[in-house]
Amino acid sequence: MLRVLVADDQDLFRGGFAMILGAQDDITVVGEAADGAEAIAKTVELEPDLVLMDIRMPGVDGVEATAEICRRTAAKVLVLTMYDVDEYVYDALRAGAAGFLLKDVRRDDLVRAVRLVAEGESLLAPSVTRRLIADVVGRGQVRPSTRRRLDELTGREIDTLRLLAQGRSNSEIATELVVSEHTVKTHVSNLLTKLGLRDRAQAVVFAYESGLVVPGR
Repeated sequence: MLRVLVADDQDLFRGGFAMILGAQDDITVVGEAADGAEAIAKTVELEPDLVLMDIRMPGVDGVEATAEICRRTAAKVLVLTMYDVDEYVYDALRAGAAGFLLKDVRRDDLVRAVRLVAEGESLLAPSVTRRLIADVVGRGQVRPSTRRRLDELTGREIDTLRLLAQGRSNSEIATELVVSEHTVKTHVSNLLTKLGLRDRAQAVVFAYESGLVVPGR
């Protein structure tokens, strides 16, 4: 059974998401939180597999809460936002979030997203997410220290990272590189370990920050 904690300062959204997820046979909502501080405390106490996190909350916001949860627990974080271009989302991805959803997400897409992230995937394929990261990172500069870390990867791992950052699935990467999906999973696991990254979402951010993937191309 997939254990989920729902964190949102708006009762209507929090209750609605909890009701939708709790109605699934394979998901149980173990708790709700009205702000980031409560989300941190309840995640530590209840040990959910995944936290559905509103990104904009008073006091401790979703970014700070995400960073603390990812530092202190093994829970995955899926952030929610009202806006498709929101710099806080980028900050949350860097803090360890596995992806994000817009609050107007359809019921079936919400359930699917929660299941995918819980299984270790990142919710970064939609074009709006790629546009968000490209726009935010494009206004910054490539970090030399990040660029140097690419030297730790093999050629195949770099190819895998580049395709992953373009929003490709494991099967699409396997087709592009003419290898098996198992090999792709191995490459992804190896590059995450070498780069000290938590998951695929952080790998995408790293690809942009290192200059491996150039926004707009």
